[in-house]
Amino acid sequence: MRVMNPIIGITSRQPVIKTSGGDLEAHVVNKVYTDAVIRNGGTPITLPPVAPSEATRIIDRIDGLVLSGGGDIDPASYGGKLHDDMYAIDPRRDEFEFALVREAQRRKLPVLAICRGLQVLNVALGGSLIEDIPSEIGSTDHSIRGPEVVNCHQTVTIEPGSLVASAIGEAEVCVNSIHHQAVRKVAPGFRAAGWTSDGVIEVLDPEDHSWPILAVQWHPEYLAVENDAASLALFSSLVEAARRKTRVS
Repeated sequence: MRVMNPIIGITSRQPVIKTSGGDLEAHVVNKVYTDAVIRNGGTPITLPPVAPSEATRIIDRIDGLVLSGGGDIDPASYGGKLHDDMYAIDPRRDEFEFALVREAQRRKLPVLAICRGLQVLNVALGGSLIEDIPSEIGSTDHSIRGPEVVNCHQTVTIEPGSLVASAIGEAEVCVNSIHHQAVRKVAPGFRAAGWTSDGVIEVLDPEDHSWPILAVQWHPEYLAVENDAASLALFSSLVEAARRKTRVS
C-alpha cells in the first residue's frame, strides 16, 4: 500500500502582480517554502486568508502547518503603536492566522512558525511585539535583503532541551535574520529559547512539549536552498511530526 505524504498547509501573502488582465491581487507562497516541504517528504498546499471561522475545518484537512513570513501584524492586535517602517499590514490575514494558531494549539497540530509566523504565534496567544528593532534597540543586524538571504550572517544561541535545539541538534546556529520587529512580551505557555548577541528573541519554545511546534525568527526556507543542515532539519522535523499524526489519525 502506498504511504501518502502528509499535507502541509502554508499561509500566504497577498501582493499585487502583473497579469494579462492588468495588476491584480494574488495569494502567493514563495517557492522556497514549497520546495523545502517537498524535499522533506511533505505535500504543500497554499492557505489564503479566509474567514477565521473556517480555521477548524482547515485544520481538519491538514497534517502540519507552516506559518510563513510576510508583512507586519497590525499593532492594534497587541496594544502596540504604528511605526513609519511598518509595511503590508493586513488585518484579514492576521485574524485568519490567529485563528489557525489557536486551533492548532487545541489540536496540538505540528507547526513550523517562521519570522512573521513566530510573531503571529506570539500575538495570537497573548504576547506582544517590539514595533521596530533599529529605533528601539539600535541594532540594524537583522535586516538583510537581496541575494544575501540565502546566506547566514548572524549567530543565534539556543536553549538546550528546547524543541528547536532538539530538532537541529545544535545549541548555536548561524542564521539569516530578515526582520525589523521581534517578540517583546512572550505569550503565556511559551518561553524565550534563543537569542542573538543584542538580546533579540529568535526562538520560542512551548512549555508543553507534547505540542510539536518549532518557532524561529529567521528564514530557514531560504537557507535550505544552500543545503543548510539546520534549516533542512526544521522542515524534516515538521514533516515527520505530521507523518506521525497521520499514523495516529
